[in-house]
Amino acid sequence: MCGIAGLVLKTGGTRQNLMRRANAMNSAIAHRGPDGEGVWVDEAAGVALAQRRLAIIDLSETGAQPMVSASGRFVITYNGEIYNFQDLRKELEAEGIPFRGTSDTEVLLEAWSLWGQAALVPRLNGMFAIALWDRQHRQLTLVRDPFGIKPLAWCSNGDGFFFGSEIKALSADPSCPRTLDQASVAAYLRHGTIPAPWTIYQ
Repeated sequence: MCGIAGLVLKTGGTRQNLMRRANAMNSAIAHRGPDGEGVWVDEAAGVALAQRRLAIIDLSETGAQPMVSASGRFVITYNGEIYNFQDLRKELEAEGIPFRGTSDTEVLLEAWSLWGQAALVPRLNGMFAIALWDRQHRQLTLVRDPFGIKPLAWCSNGDGFFFGSEIKALSADPSCPRTLDQASVAAYLRHGTIPAPWTIYQ
C-alpha cells in the first residue's frame, strides 16, 4: 500500500522542526507501510518529504524512499506501482542511464529526470500518487493516476503546503484545519460518502 506525506513551509524552518513535523505526519499513516520509513529534508527550502514503505518489487534498501535522483536534482516520495516500469527501464538503459537497484521508484525518478514530466506521465501505466521536489527550481509537483486509484489529500494555508496519502497525515500537523465541514457531514449521512473535492474538514 505505502503512504506518502510532506510539507513546504513558506517561511522555511529549522531541520529539527521540519523533521519533527514530517515524522508526525508519517507516523499518522504508519499502518500503510510496515517495511520501512524515511524522511528527507531540505532545510534551506523549508521542505520535508516522508514515506511509509510496503516493499513489493525491490525489497532491498535500494528501493527505500524518499529517493534522490542520480543527478541529485530530484527527490521523490511515491505510492503505487508502475506496471510498465521494466519497458521504461530498458529505454533508459539504452540511453546509458545506470541503476542502483530494481525498484519502479528509481525508474520513475530517472525517467522524470531525463524526459521530464510532460513526456513521462502520459506513458505511465499504473496506479500512483507522486510527490517530486525539484531542488534546482524549488518546485513541488504532485501527480496522481488518471483514475485516482491512489489517494492524495492536500492543504494550503498561511503556513505552507501539506500533502499526504490520508487526511490523517494532514491533521497530524498543527497548522492544518480540523473544523468540520457541515455540508460534507450532511453528504456523508445522506449518501454514505463525501464527494470530491470536498473533505470532512473545511
